Amino acid sequence: QVQLVESGGGLVQAGGSLRLSCAASGRTFSSITMGWFRQAPGKEREFVAAISWSGSNTYYADSVKGRFTISRDNAKNRVYLYMNNLKPEDTTVYYCAGGFKASWAPVEYDYWGQGTQVTVLG
Repeated sequence: QVQLVESGGGLVQAGGSLRLSCAASGRTFSSITMGWFRQAPGKEREFVAAISWSGSNTYYADSVKGRFTISRDNAKNRVYLYMNNLKPEDTTVYYCAGGFKASWAPVEYDYWGQGTQVTVLG
């Protein structure tokens, strides 16, 4: 079992940057794929980025490619999402997720955090 807790959300001006952090507990963290998703009210949960258990493979949604970077530190049981050049349309709740398969589909992830709000002012 893996428990996930996100932090780092907040309010930022368009063009600014934020770093989201996800702290994981559980002995299987270093063996699972980690992902970031986001979900606006009334919309489906949307894939943002994922990283393989070793960190050697990363995946991004087209909407964030070149602006966001996902990384992980298995020694610290943490995964990060560096968000640069933020846009108002990036405003929503961001969720950290863990699973056993690198996928854009939320259903493939078994573990979820509670979410952290990101608000980008235009």
